[in-house]
Amino acid sequence: MRTLPAHSGGARRAQRAFSIIELFTAIAVLGLTLAIAIPSYTGYIQRTKVTAATQDIGRISMAIAHYQSLNNALPPDLATIGFAAKLDPWGHPYAYLSFAGLTGKAQMRKDRSLVPINTQFDLYSTGPDGQSRPPLTAPVSRDDVIMANDGAYIGPAANY
Repeated sequence: MRTLPAHSGGARRAQRAFSIIELFTAIAVLGLTLAIAIPSYTGYIQRTKVTAATQDIGRISMAIAHYQSLNNALPPDLATIGFAAKLDPWGHPYAYLSFAGLTGKAQMRKDRSLVPINTQFDLYSTGPDGQSRPPLTAPVSRDDVIMANDGAYIGPAANY
């Protein structure tokens, strides 16, 4: 009769570890997954912020219209209608410009033909970079979220 060593516990177990190739393969798969997931997630976050800014601009423009119907005039600023402290999703204040009493069209937002995009007032978010210029073709204006055609369009300036 044969006896087994006391420390073996009856049967010998094979010890196995990951090889260097298996580790590199796992790291490569993880890296590839992250390379795909991070830009997708970042794009999703950006689209969510644009949607939030679009909704805010819609609410603010409705408050401006309500003020105008009650007072027969546009509000001089967003503080008058209670939106002075309202920040866009990127942490910047919304921009508002009433055309009442405005001389010339230099400050008005303009499309690629340099025609003003609204007739009574401009309302927009300066977007992620916090910068803007009146013509929508300016590089710093492309990421703005705007109201155009007197409220018929609210969305990214790049899509207008």
